[in-house]
Amino acid sequence: MAVLYIIGTPIGNLGDLSLRAAETLKAVDLVACEDTRRTLKLLSHLGIRVKTLSCRAQNEEFAGEKVLAELDQGKNVAYASDAGTPALSDPGAALVRMAVRAGHRVIPVPGPSAFASLVSVSGGMDKTVVFEGFLSPKPGRRRGRLRELLAGGAAFVLYESPFRVLKLLEDLAEFDGERYVCVGREMTKIHEEYLRGSAAEIFALLGEKTEKKGEFSVYVSGRKAD
Repeated sequence: MAVLYIIGTPIGNLGDLSLRAAETLKAVDLVACEDTRRTLKLLSHLGIRVKTLSCRAQNEEFAGEKVLAELDQGKNVAYASDAGTPALSDPGAALVRMAVRAGHRVIPVPGPSAFASLVSVSGGMDKTVVFEGFLSPKPGRRRGRLRELLAGGAAFVLYESPFRVLKLLEDLAEFDGERYVCVGREMTKIHEEYLRGSAAEIFALLGEKTEKKGEFSVYVSGRKAD
């Protein structure tokens, strides 16, 4: 029976790709990916030449039919999003659902995740951590959802762009300035950085920084900062 492999790929440092992931990418007949250009860079780094197929959020259902056609012919397929683990704020869930409904095996090949990486270094002592990903770019919706998450009492993890991260932290500082926060920027990359403290402290620290490049991951504890 053909298999669809869901591959976790590096969020920055190519050395984080697992040996199993590399071997799987070498063995499959097709690699479906969120962005063929980015995945081709990874494949080239590994010296792998294999057919690729664009399968992004905008065409996941359409591309999924092509993947199913390959699986129906007994060919093994791997799916990789741009970085990290598919279906965590990335495409992949729809493709998995289609493959399962068609009776094909779907197997995860675990790998890097910005969510798991940030939680591991956050120093948070929370038993429950909610993964929220990107909030709405619309201020009203963002603030409304943020209030709901804070009221829930559990820790949560958000992703944010460098263009909106300061506004997010300003909202956090306004709603609950004493809540413990850990912000990760450019994780696993050259300019990797972590800021830890209360929401008010982190907002002030980040506001002083002139450079806010890279993607941000934000851990918000259900507890107040010590």
